[in-house]
Parts: sequence; C-alpha cells; structure tokens
Amino acid sequence: MPVQKYKVFVVTSGKGGVGKTTFTANLGCTLAKMGERVCLIDADIGLKNLDVVLGLENRIIYTSFDVVNGTVSAKEALVKHKQLKNLYLLAASQVATKEMMSPEDMKRIVQELYDDFDYILIDSPAGIERGFRNSVAPAEAAFIVTTPELPAISDADRVIGLLENYGFTDEKMFIVLNKFKPHMAKRGDMLDRTDVEKALAMRIIGVIPDSEEVIVATNKGIPVVLEDGVVIGRSFENIVRRIKGEEVPIDEDIKGLSKGLLSSLLSIFKKR
Repeated sequence: MPVQKYKVFVVTSGKGGVGKTTFTANLGCTLAKMGERVCLIDADIGLKNLDVVLGLENRIIYTSFDVVNGTVSAKEALVKHKQLKNLYLLAASQVATKEMMSPEDMKRIVQELYDDFDYILIDSPAGIERGFRNSVAPAEAAFIVTTPELPAISDADRVIGLLENYGFTDEKMFIVLNKFKPHMAKRGDMLDRTDVEKALAMRIIGVIPDSEEVIVATNKGIPVVLEDGVVIGRSFENIVRRIKGEEVPIDEDIKGLSKGLLSSLLSIFKKR
C-alpha cells in the first residue's frame, strides 16, 4: 500500500455524523506529534467546526474566504496550534457559502502551501455538492470515513464511485472504519471489518473503536490524541505508520483495550 507518496489528502464521507472532522483533527495532531509539518484545511464553508475541535476558534483572524478574496495569502491566514507548533489550520468562513469558492480556488490555496508542509489534510463537508468538489479538486488521495452501519456504508460506496469519476484509483482511496463496537459486531448486531471490506471492495487502513474519550475530549476542544494515556491514540498512530509504508496489522489498532473487549475484537478478526 504505497500511501507514503501522497501529501494532500481529502477526508470525506457520504454521510454526516461519522466522525470525519474529529478524524481529521486527531490524524493531523498525530502526524504533528510524530514530527511532520501538517496543515489542516477546513473546507466545510458555512458550517465550519474543525477550529472548534482543535480549540482554535478564538484565534481565527482570517479564513480561506479572505484568501480567495485576495485580502491575505494562504500562509498569512494560517493559525498555529497552541501545543503543536508544526500543526496549522486554515479555517473556513462561517458567513460565506460553498458557492463563493471554486475548485480552482482550492487548488491555488493548496499549491501555495504545498512546499511548506509534509501533509495537507482537507476536511470535506458531508455530501456530494459544491463543497465536496472543492475539497477533492487538489487532493492526491482520499480517506473515506465510515461507520459500520448500512446507511453509512452505502453512502461511502457512493462517494467511492464519485471519487473514481474524479480519477481516484483504488490505490488512492483508503477506508477508515470509525466508531467500531466489537461487542456488537460479535453478537452480529453490527458489521465487522470484513463485512465492510467486502461491501466496499476495498482495504481498510484503520479501525477506530468507539470511545467515550473522544466525546469528552471533543467537548473540551482538545483532540483526544493530545490527552495523556488514551487508548484510542494507538489507532491513529498505526494509521500514520501505515501512511508511511509500514506493514502494521489491523488488530494492532485495538491493543490496550480492556481484556474482555480485546478478546472480543480479536475473535472477530480471526473469523476471516
């Protein structure tokens, strides 16, 4: 899986509420913690919340809309993260609309930032309208975030088809299975990883267990991976290692869970 050759990723989903923005924030923080220079771009114009998840909403002076209008450059509009000095955010405007930005505008923004960062993650709005097209335009590869529920899987499948129309091949699309509950999958009440891979005909790059830690951290405006001792941080670290080309087994994502939970999840993976 030659993921390491890509720098600009769009993080997308067909369905809202699957944890896409939280994933973007935590993956960006994990990359930065591991020494990479990272830029996060909130492309959800009008409904922005990546700044809130990062705890940076009070530090926003300029947004991508100011860049498009020529008020400032993309670099001047960036906000540095409070703790991770190699992590930056280009915020979205809350008063603008998606129609006020074009795919060409987004391409120019990314082009201006390209040489200054190791990774650029674009948080796409849910759905397949103008905001999606803006987000996809400059991306080299895509993370497709889904949850193990049929509506989310169906919408993810539709997004994969759209991405293919934009020229994304299987090698450029990576599925993230979020909010996974192993005990429900074991009972047959939730799809497991194998089910999702078969439904989408695509490999999963990471499994993120459902966790109350994420909810608590998000409500504090702190990405969960910046909290000490959180188990879920391992999932994000493993995804980064896979991005860098390491072969890390998927079951490593759930190490550190409670013994009962771990046994349940491992038994699910062994069913393949």
